[in-house]
Amino acid sequence: MEILAIIPARGGSKGLPGKNIKILGDKPLIAHTIIAAKESKFISRSIVSTDSSKIANIAKNFGAEIPFIRPDYLATDEATSVDVVLHLLQELKKDNYVPDFVCLLQCTSPFRNSTDIDSSVEKCLNTNFDACYSVSKVSSSPYWMKVFDGEKLSSFMDNKTILRRQDLPMIYELNGAIYFVKTSELIKNKSLHLSNATGYIMPEDRSIDIDSALDFELAKLKLRR
Repeated sequence: MEILAIIPARGGSKGLPGKNIKILGDKPLIAHTIIAAKESKFISRSIVSTDSSKIANIAKNFGAEIPFIRPDYLATDEATSVDVVLHLLQELKKDNYVPDFVCLLQCTSPFRNSTDIDSSVEKCLNTNFDACYSVSKVSSSPYWMKVFDGEKLSSFMDNKTILRRQDLPMIYELNGAIYFVKTSELIKNKSLHLSNATGYIMPEDRSIDIDSALDFELAKLKLRR
């Protein structure tokens, strides 16, 4: 069985410029994800998709493959992750390589490790689901959230508000660390988000997603603990 890890790493980042190669601990941010993929017992190949030659060189130094530089039209704010994945799969198919599963790993989840990857893979392969996504518990329940309807404050959920914390259902959100998807279904649906999917619950301390300078500082604090 072929499982391809795809690590997207765009050169431009408006929220935190150069974040994918900013040093976290003793290595660039992207290296944490490459190492986790390389240490997985299931991942067959680890490919970085980037429009930056600088990122490409760093990724190669940590053992990732960079078969080509991503075209400019897939390095814009409008380009989606699935666009990048589908393009990469099309290019690899020219060399007669079609993986059974794709494991999308975002650079911005540096604390996701090989155990998390392998647990997600195992959960999907041992069931009849087409995908497994890493999730984490939400910090604030939508049952307590409100929206403005004009000037009126109304419940976000249609159901009536649950007042006691112990009565709240357990709710999870995608944390962006792992998208493990059957390739045939990904291509058929042109989406990473499949309906026939399960989830792998990641610990909160490994679910940090770096999108801003504050997130990066919090990640550095976690490493120093």
